[in-house]
Amino acid sequence: MSEQFDQEFWDSLYEERPTLWSGDPNHRLVVEVEGLSPGMALDVGAGEGADAIWLATRGWRVTAVDISAVALARAASHATRVGAEVAERIDWLHRDLTDWEPPEGFFDLVSAHFFHLSPGPRRVLFERLVSAVNAGGTLLVVGHHRVEGSMMPDEYFFTSDEIVGQLDPEQWDVNINAEIERPPTNAGAGSAHTHDIVLRATRRRYRSLNAP
Repeated sequence: MSEQFDQEFWDSLYEERPTLWSGDPNHRLVVEVEGLSPGMALDVGAGEGADAIWLATRGWRVTAVDISAVALARAASHATRVGAEVAERIDWLHRDLTDWEPPEGFFDLVSAHFFHLSPGPRRVLFERLVSAVNAGGTLLVVGHHRVEGSMMPDEYFFTSDEIVGQLDPEQWDVNINAEIERPPTNAGAGSAHTHDIVLRATRRRYRSLNAP
């Protein structure tokens, strides 16, 4: 993980505020996953747990990974308050995702929202996330669209085309590759980020007949 956004950075950020995010699941997660059959899900950069909890309430078994121990403790507490059945569906993992390798071909859904890294670590991370999706499974990556005036370094932004370039066209169907405007309630007060890049792809259960 970049020293700029390491565990100390995120732990301090969460410690400074009783609630860092809204507590609601990411809008694109709800839109893109609502119709999928529940299975095994990987929530990348789980934070305070809103996405993981939303998935668990809908029958998913979730592995929720984050670099911040403070955030994960808060997330586990939130899940317990929702209910024991929901909490039991979530495994909270304290890991640096630039070092951790998820099991290959294990997850029915791999979801990463607003997880921005510099180009080298980002490519490695995306390779691992792609490999973690099983046959018939879904990869969902949502990121901030590059904008003027952002506090984040320019190299930390990426496009959905960049992710598509890491997908084997013989194994994947790209369902959505787009820049999408956020609903006003998700734009964030004073935020420069009003649009997201969205990539949703499905790993085919069988390789193309044209594959070598």
